[in-house]
Amino acid sequence: MSSKQLYLRLLRYILPYWRIFAISVLSTIAVAATEPALPALLKPMLDGSFVSRDQTLIKLVPLLLIGLFLLRGVFTFISNYTINWVSTRLVMDLRNLMFQKLITLPTPYYDNASSGAVIANVAFNVNQVTSAGTNVITVLVRDSFTILGLLGWMLYLNWKLTLIALVMGPLIALIVTLFSGRLREMSRSLQNSMGDITHVLDETLDGHKVVKIFGGQDYERQRFHEANNSNRLFSMKYTIAASANVPMVQLLAAIALALIVYIATLQSSTNQTTVGGFVSFITAMLMLLAPIKRLTGISESLQKGLAAAEIVFDLLDRDSEPDNGTLEIARAKGALEFRNVGLRYEENTASALKDFSLKIEPGETVALVGQSGSGKTSLVNLVPRFYHPSSGQILLDGCDIETIRLTSLRDNIAFVSQDVVLFNDTIAANIAYGRKVKAGEDEIIAAAEAAHAMEFIREMPQGLQTLVGENGVKLSGGQRQRIAIARAILKNAPILILDEATSALDTQSERHVQAALENLMQNRTTIVIAHRLSTIEKANRIIVMRKGEIVEMGTHRELLEQDGVYANLYRIQFTAAEAACPHNPAE
Repeated sequence: MSSKQLYLRLLRYILPYWRIFAISVLSTIAVAATEPALPALLKPMLDGSFVSRDQTLIKLVPLLLIGLFLLRGVFTFISNYTINWVSTRLVMDLRNLMFQKLITLPTPYYDNASSGAVIANVAFNVNQVTSAGTNVITVLVRDSFTILGLLGWMLYLNWKLTLIALVMGPLIALIVTLFSGRLREMSRSLQNSMGDITHVLDETLDGHKVVKIFGGQDYERQRFHEANNSNRLFSMKYTIAASANVPMVQLLAAIALALIVYIATLQSSTNQTTVGGFVSFITAMLMLLAPIKRLTGISESLQKGLAAAEIVFDLLDRDSEPDNGTLEIARAKGALEFRNVGLRYEENTASALKDFSLKIEPGETVALVGQSGSGKTSLVNLVPRFYHPSSGQILLDGCDIETIRLTSLRDNIAFVSQDVVLFNDTIAANIAYGRKVKAGEDEIIAAAEAAHAMEFIREMPQGLQTLVGENGVKLSGGQRQRIAIARAILKNAPILILDEATSALDTQSERHVQAALENLMQNRTTIVIAHRLSTIEKANRIIVMRKGEIVEMGTHRELLEQDGVYANLYRIQFTAAEAACPHNPAE
């Protein structure tokens, strides 16, 4: 996207606030209009007060000066307030849009994206768009009108000297153009490097226990130093480009000023100009330097803002989760069928699932077992359409799930993962998360009781209103797992997916939760992923998977009698459990 396209697109987000923005622009023009008034007052003040001794001017000029700066102060305040109001609204709106996009992006995006870079873009880099969106316009309007006003006054005083100043314009424009590309490139690299810093920081903070126990402090220190130093180097390259720009422009302005002073001195010797006229001209000339400097520096802010806008629009232009379904369903019966399903996450990689076919009847409990990497989690992730099959179909009550609206499909599914996600809120809010946020306290308590969570919740000082901390850090692993199960119980969906749902529980807690889950599974289609085979002995069917394919299928007893893969896995676990907890010889 070109700079012009980026800028025009950015301005569209300012249009809703055009009235406030217009007030800012008009106030800025008013401030700029007062700039030539100061050198214009110097001529009558010097010629009339000091040379002609005009008493009226001696009294009037100071009053005009006070009035001039009072007027400038009022319009400056209005201009600054309104432009900052628009700027903060622009940043807020873009952040909201970015967040709205993030929560609708497909799961593969999060598999590949750096969370640190995403956080940096939303939290920090988006601020830079105000440089292009509003600040640039303010500088452009104010300083352009200031320059025009001052040049107009200078032409009125001495057109010959003014032409010398105007000769420098094309040269200044050439310098600005040459430096713009470099500034844009460095701005983009600088903002990306900030994402690298937040990425390392985010990983280190999340994994601080791993860092400590494995002595990774030096490694993480080096990683952070490299990311930090890379950011510093890009910052210095940006500074070089930005710093070299302004002095070159100022040098050209100084050359023009030197010529003008020399010629004006010659003119004064032949009475072609007065003292007041000369001082007024030189003052206007000197006052031109500041707006010229800001206008030449505008490229720096513009390129920084456009680089940030590129990042923002790259996120906003990403495709949300595909939802081509048109079918709305109420409460599903829960019949699931996998027809020749294949799944490949990326090209040139091994298939996670290969020609997988399976029918699950409503209310049936099916357990998936197999070694890590056999495709169990990949299979259940297809049901709520976190991923889409590379081939084949998945049917719910005879309908291809791709034809069902995404929200309607997911309303019928409860999911408890081995990686429990809790939010930094109360226990009650975590149980009643999402569409159940308005659930009554009685419903929440009932769900917690069913998950055997109330026994530890009652012991907490604030009970259900206890804050769990970031990702439930204040709770044990088993407590977090039971809250996640209570959340699934409260949703009361006809399809239940349990991905290692009891993995973090001790033996006593597991017994309680297993009993609660058995009640929950009644009249619900349940898919259970479990490594601990003792938890799935009562499943209607057990599917043994290897490399994305079904190798065995049957009940617990049938599979043991077959003496195949499942029986071997069961013996290994049983032997390991016996070794860990040997019988007491005295018993």
